[in-house]
Amino acid sequence: MRLLFGCLLWLACVGWQTDARAQSSLTGFVYQDDNGNGVRDAGERGIAGVKVSNGRDLVVSDGQGRYRLPERSPSTVFVIKPPGYATANGDNGLPRFWIHHFPDGSPKLRYGGLIEPSQAHTFDFPLRPQARPDELRMLVFGDPQPKSRVDVGYYERDIVAPLVGTHDAQLGLSLGDIVNDDLTLYPHMNRVTARLGVPWLHVPGNHDLDFDAARDEDSLLSFRNVYGPDSYAWEEPQASFIVLDDVVYRPGQKPAYVGGLREDQFAFLQAYLATLPGERRVVIAVHIPFFDPVPGAETFRRADRERLFALLKDHPRTLLLSAHTHNQRHYRHDAANGWHGAQPLHEYNVGAACGAFWSGAKDERGIPDTTMSDGTPNGYAWLTFDAGGEYSLRYQVAGKPADYAISLHAPRVLRRGAWPAFGVYANVFMGEADSRVEYRIDEGEWKPMKRVEQPDPRLLAENMADDAAPRLRGYDRSPEADPSTHLWRGTLPTDLSAGEHRIQVRAFDKWQGEQRAQANYRLDDVVE
Repeated sequence: MRLLFGCLLWLACVGWQTDARAQSSLTGFVYQDDNGNGVRDAGERGIAGVKVSNGRDLVVSDGQGRYRLPERSPSTVFVIKPPGYATANGDNGLPRFWIHHFPDGSPKLRYGGLIEPSQAHTFDFPLRPQARPDELRMLVFGDPQPKSRVDVGYYERDIVAPLVGTHDAQLGLSLGDIVNDDLTLYPHMNRVTARLGVPWLHVPGNHDLDFDAARDEDSLLSFRNVYGPDSYAWEEPQASFIVLDDVVYRPGQKPAYVGGLREDQFAFLQAYLATLPGERRVVIAVHIPFFDPVPGAETFRRADRERLFALLKDHPRTLLLSAHTHNQRHYRHDAANGWHGAQPLHEYNVGAACGAFWSGAKDERGIPDTTMSDGTPNGYAWLTFDAGGEYSLRYQVAGKPADYAISLHAPRVLRRGAWPAFGVYANVFMGEADSRVEYRIDEGEWKPMKRVEQPDPRLLAENMADDAAPRLRGYDRSPEADPSTHLWRGTLPTDLSAGEHRIQVRAFDKWQGEQRAQANYRLDDVVE
C-alpha cells in the first residue's frame, strides 16, 4: 500500500511539474505554408531542425516542427529563417518572422511604442521553400536617416528608384538610423524600401530610439512595433547573419547612449554561435562601429567588444558591418583591441545612404550634394557571397556609374616652370592603408601616390563656397571636411610643354580589380 501511495504521489508531482513547465513555456510549430495563407492548414507539415528564440534562449524544432521555449516576458519570439526557405511578409512588405509576447503590454510612448497586451502562449511560424542561386547578392544601406518627408523623397529618388526593376539583389540590409528621430516616418520609409522587392532586414540606430523611454529596455519599443526584435539571426546558404542592437540608451546621462551589448544578447549569441560550424561564414550587423573612430574616445564599450570577440574566436570567418559615422572605412581588428585570431577581423564601416544628412547644395535633379566629411559621396554597398561564403564588396555612389570609385581634385591651371608644390588628390572610396594607388601624366610612367590623412580638397572647396555665399546654398550646408582615411596625393609636374595635360589615376581594389579616374590640368607660360 505504501508503495502504491508513493507511486501515485510521484505521478501527481510529475504531472504538476509538467503543467507548471507548460504554463511557463511558449510553444508552437514551424511549418511549411504550402498555400501561403499564413495559417497552418490540414496537411501542412512541420519543419524539423529550425531554430526559434526569444532573444535570449534558443531551441530547435523537433521532427514534427514543434518547439518549446522558456517563457520570457516581455519578449519578441522569432524564427531564425533557415537556408532554403523564405518567411512570410507583413502588410508593409517586410519580412514577418516574429511575434510579440507582452502579457502586460508596454508603456505608451510618444511615437507609438505601445505594444498591446497578449496572453497567447502558442506561436506558429510559416515558412515556404525558396530556391537560391549559388551566389548571394545583397544591398547594404548605412543611415538612410531622413528628418522629414522631403528627405524621404531624396531617399526614394536618389537611392531606391534607380534600383527598382534593374537590380539582382536577393536580400537587403539597413544598418540603423532608419530615420532621424521622427519615428512617424517609418511607414513612409517602408513604402519606399519595399519597392525593391526583396526581404529587407533592419538594424536599430541611435536615431531610432524612443527618447521618452525611462530605461534602455523600452527605448526601442516603437522600432520593435514595426520591425520586430532588435537582435536576431537570419540564415542563407552562403552565410549566417546576426543583427544586434548595439545602442545602449542612458536616460539622463551625457552622452545619452554608448555602444555596447546587453546580457540577454550575449546569452543569445553564445547559444546561437554554438549551433554553427566553425567554418561557416558569419556576418554581424550593428549600427555603432566596434572600433573607436576618434582614438582615446570610447564609443563602444571595450569590455563588451572583448567579450564578443571571445565568443567569435572559433568563428574566424566573420565579417563585421557597421554604420553611424557618416564616413566610409575598413578597419582590421587585432590583439590591440581584443581580437586574437590568426588573421585580423575585418569591419566595414559603410558610407551613409543619406551621406551628410541630406545636406549641401542641390544638383540638377534637385537632390543635395550630401558628400560626407571624409569626402565620400553618399551611396550604398553591394555585398556578394559565393557558394562557399567568400565575399566581395563594392561601393555604389548614388547617381553615378558602377565604375565610379575614385574622385579627383586638381588645380585647373599652373604656371609652366613654377616650383612643383601643387598636387592631384585621389579619394579612393574603398581604399585601405595598404592600397596600391598610382598616377601618371599623359602617357608617362606610372608612379606611386602618397597616402595622406587630411581633408579632401573637393569638400574644402564646398566649405569655402558656403562661407563666401551671400545666401544659403542649401537647406543645410555641407559638413566641415575632416581628415580622410582613403586619400592619396601626387605632385603635378610643371616642366612639361605648355597646354593641356591628362592626369590618370589607378587604384587596385582587392575585390573589383583595377579602377581608374582621370582629370586635366593646363600649363601656361607667364611673362612678368
